[in-house]
Amino acid sequence: MDIPVEVSGNFMELRTNHFHSGLDLKTNGRIGLPVKATADGWVSRIKISPWGYGKAVYIDHPSGYTTVYGHLDRLAGRLADTLLALQYTARSFSVDHYFKGNELPVAQGEVIAFSGNTGGSSAPHLHYEVRRTSDQHALDPEAYGLKTRDRVPPTFTGLRLYPLDSTSRTAPYPAGSAGFPATEQSDSTFVLKDGAIPLAFGTVGLAVNTFDRYSNSTNICGIRKLVVRVDGRTVCSIGLNEVDFGVQRYVNAYTDYGLFKQKGMHYNRCYKLPNNRLDVYGGEASPGRITVVPGRDHVVEVEATDASGNRSTLRFTLRGATATEARQWPKAPAQGRLVPFDRSQVIEEAGIRFSLPPNSLYEDTYIQVSRKQAPAQARSPLFEIGDETIPLNLSAELSLEVTEPVAPAHTGNLLLVRLVKGKPVAEGGTWAAGRVTAGIRTLGSYTVMLDTTPPVLTPIGLAPAMRGRRSFKVRVQDDLSGVDQWHARLDGKWILMEYEPKSHTLVHSFDRYSDTPGEHRFELEVSDERGNRSRLTRSFTR
Repeated sequence: MDIPVEVSGNFMELRTNHFHSGLDLKTNGRIGLPVKATADGWVSRIKISPWGYGKAVYIDHPSGYTTVYGHLDRLAGRLADTLLALQYTARSFSVDHYFKGNELPVAQGEVIAFSGNTGGSSAPHLHYEVRRTSDQHALDPEAYGLKTRDRVPPTFTGLRLYPLDSTSRTAPYPAGSAGFPATEQSDSTFVLKDGAIPLAFGTVGLAVNTFDRYSNSTNICGIRKLVVRVDGRTVCSIGLNEVDFGVQRYVNAYTDYGLFKQKGMHYNRCYKLPNNRLDVYGGEASPGRITVVPGRDHVVEVEATDASGNRSTLRFTLRGATATEARQWPKAPAQGRLVPFDRSQVIEEAGIRFSLPPNSLYEDTYIQVSRKQAPAQARSPLFEIGDETIPLNLSAELSLEVTEPVAPAHTGNLLLVRLVKGKPVAEGGTWAAGRVTAGIRTLGSYTVMLDTTPPVLTPIGLAPAMRGRRSFKVRVQDDLSGVDQWHARLDGKWILMEYEPKSHTLVHSFDRYSDTPGEHRFELEVSDERGNRSRLTRSFTR
């Protein structure tokens, strides 16, 4: 883009269920800035969706790399014309089309699109990636010519210790803290606050809350390398160098998932959980396993390096406790049953069946299932299954018995919902034999609800006289299961309407298929995920 590079999110930054696969480039809080092709090549893919990258363009280059441009507001020139034709042919806003080599060539510096805020974007920006074309692994754009301003070394704010076997123990953290707080002693050197000396017994691992910033941005970003040395010996080395989309979700084994989910803390585990397939660790035989000697002080250094080579070091003393000391430390009693990560498990009690396939968890985990009174409008009791701080790698199957009467004609309108801060989040599901069953990827509080309410459609800017107007909108509000499908017609012919979930609107911009003078009849049908439908008709003159 023709503006200075400012980074709001960087490559391999920790995100929910994934590492960030590119750079998020600020657009001065605006949409509509020209986005240009990095180098000569050809468009290999155009993917349009209300979710994820929103409107995205993929360009293959003769060098063997692919660049990706996401969250676009609209495409430009030939790309825009090609996309519109694809959408009208498919009669769908969402498309995912792959092109043959040189079918849609582009030149370096050619404007291919305009920046936006589409898909899963929470603010206007350009998501930019560099991938290796052969395997589509994402690489760091900063290593391929995108220059950033970064003289700021990483920051350490905390340390946590974790017992790694049944006989190991760790001392409590300072009251009210999630770990041992760290503070900067001098430029790029950090120590534990108040000279704290953590105590441990047996074999333990550590995690550090660390992040990076750029010189011209206050956004919290990710680091690139971590090295842990104990008494001068490297026990763990980590390099966050490329994103394999096939194992992205294992980021939940790399982070302290609970603290990231609940408090936004960036605790990087400097040891490997049993079910972690990430290829980010060095040649150490057992990465990060530290066996402390009772009564001995161990000197620990954790070095963090960012994408520009800036380094910071956290130094502290780890003291080996005696067995007598370790027995005096409080230990929270285990709740529920122990579920081995590498075996299937079925928890079946009155009204609930919960089934986990092997390798759904990242380590052996205690999971408790409890039953509570049905909340308002629920058709089954409320079941609490573990909690949201326990990550799932694979989908589990949850089946709940419907205990409240439902008319046979409405059994298809039943669905599982997860309660988040008291509000229902639809999880879908199917009805059979008195139960609703669905696959879930998040633990928490679940019940069954009934959705028989169709979406509410409210036209915006759709007047009887539309001469000179470029577009109109329809606000779509649904109370539970969410918008699923929509079909718009003008004089009986399909027209394109773009769905924007952040504003809950469908937008039609008059195009070569719809921009004709005269009297017109507009019809819109929208259905939610449970099949409830609403219709809107209007007549206007153009």
